[in-house]
Order: sequence, then structure tokens, then C-alpha cells
Amino acid sequence: MKISVIIPVYNEKSTISETIARVRAVDLEKEIIIVDDGSTDGTSQHLAEIGGQFEDVNVFSHQENRGKGAALRTGFGAASGEIIIIQDADLEYDPREYETLLVPILDGRAEVVYGSRFLSGPHRVLFFWHYMGNRFLTLLCDALCNLNLTDMETGYKVFKKEVLDGIRLKSNRFGFEPEFTMKIAKKGFRVYEVPISYSGRTYEEGKKIGWRDGLAAIFTIIWFRFFD
Repeated sequence: MKISVIIPVYNEKSTISETIARVRAVDLEKEIIIVDDGSTDGTSQHLAEIGGQFEDVNVFSHQENRGKGAALRTGFGAASGEIIIIQDADLEYDPREYETLLVPILDGRAEVVYGSRFLSGPHRVLFFWHYMGNRFLTLLCDALCNLNLTDMETGYKVFKKEVLDGIRLKSNRFGFEPEFTMKIAKKGFRVYEVPISYSGRTYEEGKKIGWRDGLAAIFTIIWFRFFD
């Protein structure tokens, strides 16, 4: 099956070249779709140069920053593969784990796979309160959508493209994670989790998600459970 790797990018000039190299090195039939979400650090110019070098890399741009969810929707609209992999551009997630993530879909057990950072994979030890916030959001989402995920906020979400035919995504920013989870649960898609490694960044290294995004996620979970 052809894979569409969607990479939303915002101000990742220092990491995007290495991210693309790592994704291209994976021995799978794939296309790489990069959506620059209004970067202001020179990422846009860098991507303009990269986009013309490789036939399997397609670059799309937003004129202003609209958020991860909006960038992903642009990428989904351009995807031609039968399976979609979401790949962050910050080197926190390792593309060498694609084959592990794809197994439950390829052998017919699942339509959606989440790569969990909390299922015994190696990970960089970082922030206690980030960990607790993630676990709280996952627990709240699980309780309201009746799943038993360990890592709802993971950046590695893999799914058959046909999954998108049954849901309409609206969130523009990091609310994509709980919205997508709530909607696939409502539709009854089969979901698997597999352990992944995780090389988390500090804020000094460019991490962008913060406590406001956590509060927004709580609102998003409740909204898409009861009101959407």
C-alpha cells in the first residue's frame, strides 16, 4: 500500500532537513507532504529549496499560522496514499518505527493505530507535569469516548485514508488530537496502540505546546463528546 506521510511544520528550520532525510530513508512506497504553517524563521525559504530536489516531496504553504489541525487538513486533502502517517517535524518521533506502526493495519486488525510513548518504549526523561497533564487528558478522553488509550496526545497517528471519509475535522490547533480521537471512537473504528520511542524536547530546544493547549484540549474533549 502507498503511504502518505503528512508533516505539519511551523518554525522548524533547524530540524526539517533531517526530518525529511529520515522519512525518505524508510524503505516503503510513500509520498511526503509538508505543510508549512506560516513559518517566520526562514523555514519557508528552506522548504522552497528542498521541495524542488526530491520527486517524492510535495510542499504546501499557509500564508499565516493557522495551527497544526489546519495544516493537517491541508495535507490530508493532498494525500493520495491508502494509509496516512502523521509525522512531526521536530525529531521527537523516529520514522524507523513506521513498519511497527503499520502492522495492525496491514494485517487487518485495525483502521487506526496510535504510537504510545507510555508502553515501555525508550524515551527521554523530561517534565513531570507534562506527563501528568497528558495522562489526565488521556483519561478524560477515554472516559468520555469509552476507549482505553494510554497516549491520546501522541504525535504518531496512523490510519487508513478512508477513515477521513467518515469524519469532519474542525480544530485548527492542537485540539486536533482529542477531536480526532473522539470522532473515530464515535464511528467505531478499530484502534490499536503500539509502543514507540520518544526523544522529547525542552522549551529551549523549541517545544511549543503549553498549559493553555492543555486547557483547550479539555474544552475540545467535552465539546466534541456532547455538543458537536
